[in-house]
Amino acid sequence: MKSSITRRDLLSAGALAAGGIALPRSASAESAHPSLMGQAEHVISIWLGGGMGQIDTFDPKRKGDPANRKAGAYYDSIDTAVDDVQVCEHLSQMAPLMDRVTAVRSVYHEMIDEHAAATNRMHTGRPISGTISYPSIGSIIANQRGAANDIAPPYVLIGYPNVTRGPGFLGARDSYLYLTDTNRGPAGLSRADGITSDRQSRRERFLATLQQNGAAVAEQRLTDYDAAIQQSLKLSGPEFTRVFDLDNEPDDLRQRYGGEFGQRCLLSRRLVERGVRFIEVSHNLNFLNGAGWDVHNAGILQQHKLIQEMDTAVSTLILDLEEKKLLDKTLIVITSEFGRPPEFDSGGGRGHQGRAFTCVLAGGGLAHQGAWGETDELSKKIVSDPVGVPDFFATICATVGIDWTKNLYAGDRPVPITDRGEPIAKLLQS
Repeated sequence: MKSSITRRDLLSAGALAAGGIALPRSASAESAHPSLMGQAEHVISIWLGGGMGQIDTFDPKRKGDPANRKAGAYYDSIDTAVDDVQVCEHLSQMAPLMDRVTAVRSVYHEMIDEHAAATNRMHTGRPISGTISYPSIGSIIANQRGAANDIAPPYVLIGYPNVTRGPGFLGARDSYLYLTDTNRGPAGLSRADGITSDRQSRRERFLATLQQNGAAVAEQRLTDYDAAIQQSLKLSGPEFTRVFDLDNEPDDLRQRYGGEFGQRCLLSRRLVERGVRFIEVSHNLNFLNGAGWDVHNAGILQQHKLIQEMDTAVSTLILDLEEKKLLDKTLIVITSEFGRPPEFDSGGGRGHQGRAFTCVLAGGGLAHQGAWGETDELSKKIVSDPVGVPDFFATICATVGIDWTKNLYAGDRPVPITDRGEPIAKLLQS
């Protein structure tokens, strides 16, 4: 039998894979669990690649001593706005805001403490499979909620593209636009050098003529391709791309956010205002401490600079969203691939720990607790309210009005949307 694959099919597959444009979808259907369904509209997911040490940030314990190999925290701890909840001394701007925050101190997964596998786990909610490519939480939300308006993509990644952030079996329709520089728009939407406005207009007229005179198509891949072209043309126009012009923000606000990481957080707020549903903000690779959050050996010596940078950017984001009456509509999530053990390695740093670590939720209209779950005296073992990664994902889904119990479909194969996770009910009950 002769193949029906045409040049148009190939262009379709290539364009969707390269552009990764997710098209708007309707909102999720009503859940069977209305009492646990939140009203948030957006998610800003802050990714701290390398492994944020919970004992040195949001789950501080007794002070340790790396010189004498005494296990414990690297820093002193301070009180917060919530009674009996303390954080590291370098989170001084977050401390008075912890009544808008819940540090989920009892997250765990069973993955080997290796970066790639754990990064995949913390983006897809599942272990790597040899038979199916699972979608990321960003693509799940893009699939279920779509963009908040038709002049925005559902999902934007501020950081480097990676398969763990992608749509898996959902397909390119639910992928992301990405950028690595806050001074430029997303890759693939900026015009190439030499393409003037007049030349772009001529191209668009030529495309419209081809589409008008071409035969009607019914195949889903081809209709998705045509829709993706129209969406990309919208997104490359000034109405959307002006969102990336941070110079329109007040100078004092930009300074309050801080350096490149802070500017990424500021851009995430602008993307929320524009209608983007899910934004991942990756901590930039130009780490202030030279080693990032993977603080083996001497990498821990300047870890406080990273913590302070996060403290400045996230606290400003919370207050900025609150001032613009967007905090209850926007869930801020801070995740990392795993945590850090209380023991110090031979160089004074820390190894990896996936069996007990902290992820953070802020805003989103949740009934915040300051902290949820408890670890032992050294933040090494969970002693109450364990939260598996599927449970954490279910909490995110419920917060933005997605039924966490439903199935997605990889072809005819049903796939539970959060691997049968259960949300933290107390955070969702007003």
